[in-house]
Amino acid sequence: MASVLVRSLAGLAVAAVIGGAFYVAFGEKPVLVDLATVTSAPMQVTVKEDGVTRIRNVYEVSSPIAGHLDRIEYSVGDPIGAGESIAKIHPLDPPFLDTRTRTELMAGIDAARSSVAVAEVELIRARTAGNLARANHNRAMKLAATNFISESELERLASEMELAEAQVTSAEAMIALRRAELASAEARLAQPGQMPITAANGECCVEIVSPISGTILALNAKSEQAVSVGQMIAEVGEPSDLEITVDLLSADAVKVRAGSPALITDWGGTETLQAQVERIEPSAFTKVSALGISEQRVNAIIALTGSPPEDLGHGFRVIVNLITWSSDAVLQVPISALYRDGGEWAVFRIEDARARVVRVEIGHMTDRRAEILSGLSEGDRVVLYPGDALEDGSLIGDRAAAE
Repeated sequence: MASVLVRSLAGLAVAAVIGGAFYVAFGEKPVLVDLATVTSAPMQVTVKEDGVTRIRNVYEVSSPIAGHLDRIEYSVGDPIGAGESIAKIHPLDPPFLDTRTRTELMAGIDAARSSVAVAEVELIRARTAGNLARANHNRAMKLAATNFISESELERLASEMELAEAQVTSAEAMIALRRAELASAEARLAQPGQMPITAANGECCVEIVSPISGTILALNAKSEQAVSVGQMIAEVGEPSDLEITVDLLSADAVKVRAGSPALITDWGGTETLQAQVERIEPSAFTKVSALGISEQRVNAIIALTGSPPEDLGHGFRVIVNLITWSSDAVLQVPISALYRDGGEWAVFRIEDARARVVRVEIGHMTDRRAEILSGLSEGDRVVLYPGDALEDGSLIGDRAAAE
C-alpha cells in the first residue's frame, strides 16, 4: 500500500515538473521595457540658441588726418581715461624724387636765386632814388624858407620823396617774396629723413584721445607706421556694460516678446545668469546653416538683469535659453513615451502588468517632456521608447527591476 502511494506522489511530481516546463517554454513571456511615471511639476518652454556677448557702446577711434603714427604704448585690456592720449600722429615724410623731378626742382631753385638777385638790385635802385628824392626835398625846404621856390614846387618834391620811399618798401617786400619762393623750392627738393619735424604753434603732432573712460578692446595699429585718413586705430568700451545678441529663426522670434525672461548658460562659469529680452529687431537676414540650408534669422538683444561676471568679456560665446512659456504645475510625461497612432498622439499605459493603448492630448512640448491635457492622470505608469513588439494587451516587465 505504501509503495503505491509513493509511486503516485512521484508520478504527480514528474507531471508537475513536465507541466511547468511546458508552461515556461510555451507560455506568454513579458516584454521588458523602460517605465516612467506621469508627474505634475514645473515646466518651461524655451528657445535655445548660441549667443555672443558684446559691449553695448563700442567707440572706434580713427585717424582724422594722414600722417605717421607713433608706436602705441597701450596694450589690449589696459584701462584708459576720457581725454587720455592713445597715440600721436606726425606729418608724413616727403616722397622720394626721381631724376627728372629733381632736375626740375634744381632748375626752379636756380631761377628763385636769380629772382632774389634781381630783387636786390631793384632795392638798391629804389634806395638810391629815395636818397636823391630826400636830398632834393631837404634843399627845397631850405629855399622855401627864403621864398626862393614856390609852394607848389615844394609839394611836388615832397610827393616824389614819398613815392621813392614807397618804392623802397615795395622792393624790400619783393626781396622777401623771392626769398620765400627760394625756400619753398629748396624744401621741395628735400628727401625723406632730411627734414626734422618742426613744431607748429608749440605742438609737433596731432594726439588721438579716448572719448570715454573704459578699457581698450582692440588695437588695429600697434607699431609705428603711416596711416591714412579714417584708418581705424583702436576700439574703446566699458566692459561692465554688456549685452548679448542672439540670432533666432524667424519662426522662433515671433514667440519671443520684449521683457521675456532668459537664462544664460555655458558661458564658462558654474552659475546660470538671469537676463531678459530687451528688444527684437524688426528685420531679418538670410544665414546659411552648417547643413547648407538658407534660413531667415532675426537678432534678439538680451540684457543681463544683474552685473556681469568679471570673467565675461566682449565677444564671448554663451548659450541663451529664451523662456516663451512656463507653469509651476503641469501634468507631463517624457516625450520618449509618445508615439503616433492613426494621426493622434498615444502612449502605452500599464494596467495590471499589461500595456494598454491610451490616446492623449498634448499641449506644450520641450526637447524632453510634453504637457498632458487629457488621457492620463498623475501617478500613471507609461512605457518609454515603445517598439514594434508592443501591442495593446502585451504583458509587460520592468527592465530596471529585472536587472
